[in-house]
Amino acid sequence: MNPSGISETLMKVRPGVEISGQSDIGCQRENNEDSFGYWEPDDDQQFLRKGRLAIVADGMGGYEGGQEASHLAVETVTGFYRDQDGANPQLLLNEALQTAHERVRQHGFAHPRLRGMGTTCTAIALVGHSLCYVHVGDTRLYLIRDGQIRQMTRDHSYVGRLVESGVISREEAEKHPQRNILTAALGTSADLIMEAPERPELLQSKDVLVICTDGLWGQVHDPEILKSVEKKTPDAAGRELIELARERGGPDNITLQILRLN
Repeated sequence: MNPSGISETLMKVRPGVEISGQSDIGCQRENNEDSFGYWEPDDDQQFLRKGRLAIVADGMGGYEGGQEASHLAVETVTGFYRDQDGANPQLLLNEALQTAHERVRQHGFAHPRLRGMGTTCTAIALVGHSLCYVHVGDTRLYLIRDGQIRQMTRDHSYVGRLVESGVISREEAEKHPQRNILTAALGTSADLIMEAPERPELLQSKDVLVICTDGLWGQVHDPEILKSVEKKTPDAAGRELIELARERGGPDNITLQILRLN
């Protein structure tokens, strides 16, 4: 924990990517229900097959439930992706998220005080210059390239549906009173609604990936994320964006991972 209150994880990272993962409790919550993780294999051959894994999760279900759900999601996805054999990183991610969904759901059944626990989850696998990902909920994955920022994932939320159907604009969605109502999450229903690309996204040198919870994007606009990430190192950009979200009230936990391809 550094003096500003932002928690960070020291990560062993091979050359080729600059990465920073940071999380802050925000200004109004009593505990941090977000979790994040990063993994890459020590073995060179396994690294060629599996690359780098980064994951962010935002838990729900009360003080203990949300914290446990997001931690379980990160732990399970990481462990499955690390330990299972397979030549297709995207299929491994899909199976890892399904496994995490079942584990969170079973944990809630086994502990009545945690009933209703669940979590969003966005995980990416960066293998060479190919990007695979899985996603559920309203954490977001952004791709920043050539002065443009693009949201790669859909928001699995009531307001997200309204935006997609054209009922309201993205600007109206930012202030909608029901913007936090999710339509999909890990562990909250029998079936998992999951988003995954049909084929990997081909990345370019100097591309930047940002994975973040709604505690960030709910307070900081996309152009502001773009401006901060373009002009600073991932570590400095993460600190700046978290402080900006806090200055605007910080009503939720704030977590992000930034990866820049060198």
